[in-house]
Amino acid sequence: MAILNVTPDSFSDGGNFFSTDDSLKQAESLIAEGADILDIGGESTRPNSERVSDEEETRRVVPIIKAIAKRFDIPISVDTSKAAVARRAVETGAEIINDVSGLRFDERIAEVAVTTNAGLILMHLRGEFETMHKQKPVENILREVSEGFRWSLEKAESCQVKRQTIALDFGIGFGKTFEQNIELIAKLNLLRKEFSNVPMLVGTSRKSFIGKILNDAPVDKRLPGSLATAAIAVWNGANIVRVHDVKATVETLKVVDRIKGEL
Repeated sequence: MAILNVTPDSFSDGGNFFSTDDSLKQAESLIAEGADILDIGGESTRPNSERVSDEEETRRVVPIIKAIAKRFDIPISVDTSKAAVARRAVETGAEIINDVSGLRFDERIAEVAVTTNAGLILMHLRGEFETMHKQKPVENILREVSEGFRWSLEKAESCQVKRQTIALDFGIGFGKTFEQNIELIAKLNLLRKEFSNVPMLVGTSRKSFIGKILNDAPVDKRLPGSLATAAIAVWNGANIVRVHDVKATVETLKVVDRIKGEL
């Protein structure tokens, strides 16, 4: 899953692909590099970001989704936690709704998924939008994520979302400590075993815990760490990785898949 942020303030690529022409060029490049899904987001969820209105987020993502869907044959995911934005995005050409709140911010997203037959990614986080990066750490992060996944799955299925249309994301960097981010990747196989009938998505690309491991490396110097975490995540059972650097990740995972195939 390739990241395409159409925001002015995302932590890594904010403002780079704000116009439709720039987004189309980037989409073409990401597809050529081997992307299987394009994840398009119009609201930054970095620490200290501010919410934008439904109208503004729709204005950012819908024209670009429409243009990409018209030109390229690739599944499009809309990264949003707002039902109104999700509905317009799917009506325009998106096939997947990627909800960072796991239905906590706007449970009507589940209804949109049902009525439009869209796929639904449910991410684990704690708190509200304004506080999700300011939560006090829990003692047992694996138990916390497991309970959060169960809550989101029950909420989705109570709205008639079919289990086979859902994927889960444990939300690296969202209300987790540095150590807990590492623990989740290292022990992903335990969550994978517990939720064996639901695909698992992992998004570590360029995140701050990688920078911390690499002696406070800036965002544009975190590729080696991003590739390492993607490789370990897939080895431990991840089905989808959400990344900025598609070509390098594809090549890395070809090696992982080849070696893992010998087990």
